[in-house]
Amino acid sequence: MGRLKHFFIALAILQWDYPEIYNMQIKKVTSTLPGLWEAMVRFLRQLTGRECVFTELDLEVLIASENSHLFVAVAHDGGFAGMITVCIYQAPTGRKAWIEDVVVDKAYRGQGLGKRLAEHAIAFARTQRVDLLSLTSNPTRIEANKLYPKTGFLRKETNVYVMSLNGTQG
Repeated sequence: MGRLKHFFIALAILQWDYPEIYNMQIKKVTSTLPGLWEAMVRFLRQLTGRECVFTELDLEVLIASENSHLFVAVAHDGGFAGMITVCIYQAPTGRKAWIEDVVVDKAYRGQGLGKRLAEHAIAFARTQRVDLLSLTSNPTRIEANKLYPKTGFLRKETNVYVMSLNGTQG
């Protein structure tokens, strides 16, 4: 009983410190929403540090994909505060998923929203019977690299190789 009591006390403290985060909803995007494309362009610019070519058609294709699952954090005022994508596929070694393009808008950073997005993606992957959930994170993203082990990810010593097939940077 003591642990449960401590959990609720910690939750109350977090809600007191960051009430706006607990008033947000994380929603699976199943259709285009007003302002979503503009928010995603902003998020991708923050993620990559450069302008990205991401069109409204790209958003529609992403939403229509049966293997890609886009989630957004919606603030109490209806604005978009962050996003995360879970991409699921079947391989000979099991059902796998990758977490892609995790972004918390600059205005909402440092309040636990990245953790909420990651936990939501993990819970979703479990409902999809995923055997192995992976992600990559640029070493320069200090806060993200501190977050992922706290949510249960283990750092794996491996090499990641990429090849651009359309002339853009990966």
